[in-house]
Amino acid sequence: MTSRRLSKTIRVGDITIGGTAPIVVQSMTKTDTRDTTATLAQIKELEDHGCEIVRIAVPDKDAAEALSYIKRKAHLPIIADIHFDYRLALLALRAGADGLRLNPGNIRDPEQIAKVVQEAKQRQVPIRIGINAGSLPPATKQYKSVAERMVDSALAQVELLESLGFDLIKISLKAFDVPTTVEAYRKIATRTPYPLHLGITEAGLPGAGTVRNAIGIGILLSEGIGDTIRVSLSADPCEEVDTAYEILKSLDIRHRGPTLISCPSCGRAEVDIISLARAVNEKLKQFSNATVKVAVMGCVVNGPGEAKDADIGIACGKGRAAIFEKGRVIKTVTETDFLSALMAEIENLLSQVIEQEEKR
Repeated sequence: MTSRRLSKTIRVGDITIGGTAPIVVQSMTKTDTRDTTATLAQIKELEDHGCEIVRIAVPDKDAAEALSYIKRKAHLPIIADIHFDYRLALLALRAGADGLRLNPGNIRDPEQIAKVVQEAKQRQVPIRIGINAGSLPPATKQYKSVAERMVDSALAQVELLESLGFDLIKISLKAFDVPTTVEAYRKIATRTPYPLHLGITEAGLPGAGTVRNAIGIGILLSEGIGDTIRVSLSADPCEEVDTAYEILKSLDIRHRGPTLISCPSCGRAEVDIISLARAVNEKLKQFSNATVKVAVMGCVVNGPGEAKDADIGIACGKGRAAIFEKGRVIKTVTETDFLSALMAEIENLLSQVIEQEEKR
């Protein structure tokens, strides 16, 4: 990986974005914002999954008014997602929003934007310039690529905000097409100091959508580009957060929760490795704050060596399995005890880690 692009820092509530701060994981509620009970319940679920900032839709005045109550009850910083009507941005700011997302593709009047900026400046609330490939302003230069037009639109908005004495800015340039998105972020990364919010918009269902997000966001993060991410999926938003952390873990950028290493199984396997791996993965969900690395391998001979980086693991053979720590076999167990014995060792390992931390 290349060294990370050093951007200007901003604060969204109590979360720092940019500079040397950790890559921040965001998501967006998928409830009707006016239903405050459902929205707050989803925000709490997202918080439990490690979401650090949550964005909510503000499509009308009623939603803006509901934001005030949501902001008082929620523990996460709240970003108001605004389209078409600048007056909703003003209402959201007065309701206590910690940040705004504005789309220059559908809020274009400089005088209206100036009113929002003035209010945000007084409250020291940052604004994300949220560029979407599907809602760009009309092209003035038809020969330019979509990525170039996205960058031009973002920089024009940056220039406007800076002319108003405002620099609490974050930028996103999202498209469904991964190459377009990557090109846009690469271009703008060298032309502005502001933090960048990464994402692939309308990525689709889990499966194809997860791959699309992982490739697009992963390429950029591996090049040192990006300060905060939102995985976009047609799914429960908690799945977006889980996927975001898996992307960060895969690049060794941030670690939250257990990491499961499991072999794909093959004709040499003498036990149902896939079912065992699924069962272990389900059990690991109870350790959401642990960074333990667990291996489930299908070969007693090679398993401990192939997964020697794992904190704890199991390598299975016919009727028996070896449980190992950092590649060293510590015990053997029978097939009926595969799952229970592994989980007992995991719990023992975690208790030791907690005890050591408490002594420091």
